[in-house]
Amino acid sequence: MAGHIGIVGCSAEGAALCYRTICVEGAEFFGPHGHPEVSLHTHSLADYVAALDAGDIEAVGRLMLSSAEKLAKAGADFLICPDNTIHQAMSHVLPRSPLPWLHIAEVVAEEAVRRGFSRIGLTGTTWLVESEVYPEKLSARGLDYLRPSAEERGEIGRIIMEELVRSRFTPEAVVYLQRVMARMGRAGCDAVVLGCTEIPLIMNDGNSPLPTLDSTRLLARAALRRAAA
Repeated sequence: MAGHIGIVGCSAEGAALCYRTICVEGAEFFGPHGHPEVSLHTHSLADYVAALDAGDIEAVGRLMLSSAEKLAKAGADFLICPDNTIHQAMSHVLPRSPLPWLHIAEVVAEEAVRRGFSRIGLTGTTWLVESEVYPEKLSARGLDYLRPSAEERGEIGRIIMEELVRSRFTPEAVVYLQRVMARMGRAGCDAVVLGCTEIPLIMNDGNSPLPTLDSTRLLARAALRRAAA
């Protein structure tokens, strides 16, 4: 019997992309139209943003645990969170979680190693790129990384929080991200993490100056493999 995937959502677009990927690509593991059982729970994004703005990572963890407990009661076997930023709270979540988790940055780091990359450019919200979520997991795999500049962090963060999470996708945002990724390439990066779960909605290997590591879809595929095991 396939494992039941629990999705702890945060922003709608990222959670929807993760859910769609599981359902569409599940056929590879489960046959035509097949996918494992999936349950999704999310608190209001405003609650997460308020906690992040206050620097209250424990409050972020409490929201995640609340979702985890609801998903456990719904019958989930393990959990994923298609939101990179709130993985900062994992140290508060894991010791009290009713279920095991797949960690998005660990999944991305594994893929970077598999594809032979060595220096990874980071993109995502300002909260994420200033955190240790990716540096910790990449360094553990012997990978180097590059954060965006302060100016880039501000503009990428604005694009994410004012546009992408509100389902606004503009050519100007694509051009800006292309410019940042090209600079990272000149600085020695051989790949870039699409470290906001909405960035893959506008950036991919077809329009990026660097090979991309799509955190949302990589997490969904890792969940599929686990569910099928």
